[in-house]
Amino acid sequence: MHNLKVTFIQSNLHWENPEANRAMFASKIDSLSEKTDLIILPEMFTTGFSMNAETLAEPFNGPTLQWMQEQSQKTGAAITGSVIIKEAGNFYNRLLWVEGNSVLHLYDKKHTFTLAGEGKVYTAGTQKLIIAYKGWKICPMVCYDLRFPVWARNTEGYDLLLYVANWPKKRTAAWDALLKARAIENMAYCMGVNRVGLDGNDHAYAGHSAIYDVLGTQISSKNNDEVEFMETVTLSKEHIEETRNQLQFLNDRDHFTLE
Repeated sequence: MHNLKVTFIQSNLHWENPEANRAMFASKIDSLSEKTDLIILPEMFTTGFSMNAETLAEPFNGPTLQWMQEQSQKTGAAITGSVIIKEAGNFYNRLLWVEGNSVLHLYDKKHTFTLAGEGKVYTAGTQKLIIAYKGWKICPMVCYDLRFPVWARNTEGYDLLLYVANWPKKRTAAWDALLKARAIENMAYCMGVNRVGLDGNDHAYAGHSAIYDVLGTQISSKNNDEVEFMETVTLSKEHIEETRNQLQFLNDRDHFTLE
């Protein structure tokens, strides 16, 4: 069984400045000291969590997608994070998954954040995404999606549940608890990649980016400091298979339909 090496980047963001953020993340990616399979960036990593979509939105094939393709080709790793995209007159908080110059997956954030008025600006997605990558099944989601376990329920047998986020410091306790819960209930690795620092609206972010294994044990080394850092963690497919075969909790899951 193949292991998967994932690298996440917890960083401050330049408010509403895509060019500066792309340059900043390029520098961090250039500093990686080891090969990795997947690089994960936060939600709206080029702008911060902004409702100023009319000014900041890019077309789908805009400069950030091209930048991600360049980074993927340079590192040989897939790269993912969410970006403000305008398509057919609508704005989307869209997660892009890029592998080299040819393989691309999209996920539009399903649960827009009502408290910030996100749903008044951005069109919600309707489709869950499962990505097949290097023998792994990966389910990427965005920030507020973390609060909705039915949407994330592991009916597809995915191996890794991934959240990119701008999750505020004042609700860090919920972030920590829900990431761990999603890992345990879905018997999958669960990973959350959050930002740090202050945004242009003076909202503070504490980071707490972390990876939990199938039993809810944190396997990333650090998440409590409000600092920028990168970490590469090796995920074990054998751990997933052995634990699921031994405990078989997913066999007893409830069946339901979404409306």
